Amino acid sequence: MNPMVVDRLSVITDEERAILNGRKSIDRYIYMDGSRDVISGEKLLEKGKLIAIRPHTRFIAFPEHSHDYVEMVYMCEGQTRHTVNGTAITLRKGELLMLGQNARQAIDPAGETDIAVNFIVRPAFFSGTLPFLGEEETPLRRFVVSCLTGETEAGYLLFHVADILPIQNLIENLLYTLMEETPNKRGILQMTMGLLFTQLMNHTEALQFETQEQNAVVSVLRYIEEHYRDGSLTEIAERLHYELPSLSRLIRQKTGKNYTELLQEKRLSQAAWLLRNTDKNVDEIANAVGYENLSYFHRLFAARYGLSPKKYRDCK
Repeated sequence: MNPMVVDRLSVITDEERAILNGRKSIDRYIYMDGSRDVISGEKLLEKGKLIAIRPHTRFIAFPEHSHDYVEMVYMCEGQTRHTVNGTAITLRKGELLMLGQNARQAIDPAGETDIAVNFIVRPAFFSGTLPFLGEEETPLRRFVVSCLTGETEAGYLLFHVADILPIQNLIENLLYTLMEETPNKRGILQMTMGLLFTQLMNHTEALQFETQEQNAVVSVLRYIEEHYRDGSLTEIAERLHYELPSLSRLIRQKTGKNYTELLQEKRLSQAAWLLRNTDKNVDEIANAVGYENLSYFHRLFAARYGLSPKKYRDCK
């Protein structure tokens, strides 16, 4: 992290000075409307803005609360301790925590050298980044769609990405753009957030979930990514020590699709990529993504993309 950025985020604020001078609890007026334990975007975002940053207030505990926006907490220096939906989380330098609107969060007091920054994001902001997530089912895509639609299961995602340089660079770019007055700021932010999401999707191994069931579904999605040509639900069930019917039900419950639908989604998107980016003939591509029955491949591809593979390539 650029030292200039950290220095600017480290400045003791008037709110923090009041705490150091003896204030014993957070000033609810800064964060909340009335008696509800919901931090309000109206309080923290300028009118018309969809995204902003705010250094995390140190030296005091935040009691359990939720937000009416999506919060992304990035740890610039030190660490902070959170309890999210009853799970204790220590967020360390370089890690990223995403909280949906319905996540319940409490935070222990942070010290002076524990520098965290909160991204305050209206769900509507993500409509500009959704195209970067593609159509395949991934935990991040499901999280973003849940936030956009206000579903109750958005929960949280925790990314252990301190050692992944492209992700660190993109987060720093977001911080810098939000700190400075830049032309076409919203477009730059949405593009940068989209690139960040693309990188995060490439590192599902760095993702921590609330429950064993969520971890199992991510393992299935990662397995499909790596074994879409010849993988099977039976094999991944054995690897995860699940009974086949139980894992099948869990996949349907968490993704809204069954294993075969997820597998076909991946195979067809890979075939489309090969058609756009290689000179392989259609039969070779069908075989490369796992389809021996060529007429079946043509039928599935046309149903998904509205064009035959050949016409799809001609239109690229």
